[in-house]
Amino acid sequence: MNGSGALDGGSPPWGPADPVPEARNTQALPGLGPVSGPGDPSGRDGGGAAYGTGSNGSGPADGSGPGAPDAAPGTEQEPPGDGQDAKGGKRKRKRSFWRELPVLIVVAIVLALIIKSFAIQAFYIPSGSMENTLEIGDRVLINKVVYHLRSIHRGDIIVFDGTGSWDFDTPPASPNIFSKAVSELEGIVGVSHDSDIYIKRVIGLPGDHVVCCNSKGQITVDGVALSESSYLYPDNAPSTQKFNITVPAGRLWVMGDHRAVSYDSRGHMGDPGGGTIPESAVLGRAFVIIWPPSRWGILNIPATFEQPKLNAPAAAGGSAAAGGSSAALETALDNGTPVRPTTSPLPLALGFVGAVPITWLQRRVRLRRKVKRSRSRVA
Repeated sequence: MNGSGALDGGSPPWGPADPVPEARNTQALPGLGPVSGPGDPSGRDGGGAAYGTGSNGSGPADGSGPGAPDAAPGTEQEPPGDGQDAKGGKRKRKRSFWRELPVLIVVAIVLALIIKSFAIQAFYIPSGSMENTLEIGDRVLINKVVYHLRSIHRGDIIVFDGTGSWDFDTPPASPNIFSKAVSELEGIVGVSHDSDIYIKRVIGLPGDHVVCCNSKGQITVDGVALSESSYLYPDNAPSTQKFNITVPAGRLWVMGDHRAVSYDSRGHMGDPGGGTIPESAVLGRAFVIIWPPSRWGILNIPATFEQPKLNAPAAAGGSAAAGGSSAALETALDNGTPVRPTTSPLPLALGFVGAVPITWLQRRVRLRRKVKRSRSRVA
């Protein structure tokens, strides 16, 4: 060669006065990325930027060579990348969870209130007036939507407010919206001060002619005898008290299944309405026993209320919903044991089930808006 390299006996590419750089005597320069020295196969920066001035005047800038000492005290180190920030990521997720939790709880409570007010509510049975269909200590769910979809049927077990029909001394409920909200919240956790809520079985609909009793001791509705042995308390007679009433329009004749102890429409025959209750007072239909587990079961309408004669369009005294006669309804127009709301996990559980996707969606929307604002500022 022409004397330009070490291989042909020429001088090396560095000056004779400069010391030969060795990887062992190098020091990292703060803030610089990895660089390559002479002989590095990567050949980055052409060797010109491969050296920093350390104690010996040269060396790889990142101190990553063999035997390199740790970075000098006080020098800054580049923060780890996103993939390496495991602890930081966990902390961020925890902070995000605690920020979202209050929103989740509020949304769940609001949804639970809506469900309890308009769809499903639990009630506790404190007396034996509906035995053995419902026993003391049972908890039932009522469906508040069903009567917006269909009319009340004979045989339905209903929960209703007796204020104004059976209970006349109860002060009217406060119209204050805050008091009502507190009462609804108390209802979710099972605290209730309402003693005017009752549960009974519907025997007569508006316009029905209900009589006790025929020659066999059976209650008749529009002349059709009811066979009540499937739900009456054992050894109870259908009724020991005689009555003969045409149910006024818009009202219902109701009775308990434990007839010997049930204080029902028969006990209020001297009250306005002749012991009947207004349909508007009905809160919903009891459809399932949810507690205790050994008592779980669906509350169906007994077969006796499905008799074709009782539900025939031409049945005398039949209600408008059941196809009753207009004469019976005109006649009806001329006639002028509480249960306690209780706690149930279902409304709150349904509230949380609905709150999770809602909270997730609002979080996604918020993040997208944040990203758009950041991009607009950068632009």
